[in-house]
Amino acid sequence: MDIVSPEVRSRMMAGIRSRNTRPEVLFRKGLHQRGYRYRLHPAGVPGKPDFVLPRYRVAAFVHGCFWHQHDCALFNMPKTRREFWQAKLGQNRDKDAEVAERIAEEEWRQLTIWECALRGRQQIGLDAALDLAEQWLSTCSDHIEIRGRDER
Repeated sequence: MDIVSPEVRSRMMAGIRSRNTRPEVLFRKGLHQRGYRYRLHPAGVPGKPDFVLPRYRVAAFVHGCFWHQHDCALFNMPKTRREFWQAKLGQNRDKDAEVAERIAEEEWRQLTIWECALRGRQQIGLDAALDLAEQWLSTCSDHIEIRGRDER
């Protein structure tokens, strides 16, 4: 049973951002300070990435650990309406896999930054995450996931 009314829950859920989240803005600003230029939320790239680095042909996604069911300490399956959440979050993961396929087909490289890399007990910190991204940009690798330390 939910502890708040449906109206309050609806208002709370509506306040959750899908764009310009704190981790996304922090990471983008850090890249900008290091001299990298990007475009925000481009419609022509599969999956509408959070931002792209056109010079490197990189599509970047900053994923929230809860919404994308990341295997880390920041994700916990809700105890109420469990079937609903399993279906909802499962759809998100399926969509992520489909987007990754389409990104590769269109010869974009994919950078995925997980929320746990930038906050929580497992965080590696913004500078370390930026260092990893910067090192990866100079390689030919198609995909990198920047995540927090594994302590689970």
